[in-house]
Amino acid sequence: MLAIFIILLLTAGFCAVMMCTQDWKNRIIPDVYLFPFMLIGLLVIAFFPWFFDFGESVIAAAIGYGLGIIMGLLFKKKSPDAIGLGDVKLMAAGGIWLGVSGLAISLIISCALGGIWGLLKKQKFIPFAPFFFIGAICSLIIIMFLI
Repeated sequence: MLAIFIILLLTAGFCAVMMCTQDWKNRIIPDVYLFPFMLIGLLVIAFFPWFFDFGESVIAAAIGYGLGIIMGLLFKKKSPDAIGLGDVKLMAAGGIWLGVSGLAISLIISCALGGIWGLLKKQKFIPFAPFFFIGAICSLIIIMFLI
């Protein structure tokens, strides 16, 4: 069982790296990496001990998706390309892996880091995936040691 868990985590890590690379280079988060990342998250939550249960994971995914849609609609007036559907689906995937509190922590960290990077580099477009995964890793560490 441990070998399956490690293989799932390594595959999820590969998907995360590929999503970050593609978002950084091409400003797109491909579904070919995003959907397996979501599915692996559901498998890990369902069959292996994790920080929270399957129900919280599904609720957090819905919250992440809803927040993404709301942010997309709010920023649509300022810039039509402000947030893409890949970013919205990534927030849902983050909800699966991180739960409600972890998703909130991750979004705060990722938005702060992305905003700082955008201001320093004077960038109009900010690749969300790399900053989201940095925030997700920080969130998992915070959940593991503080909560």
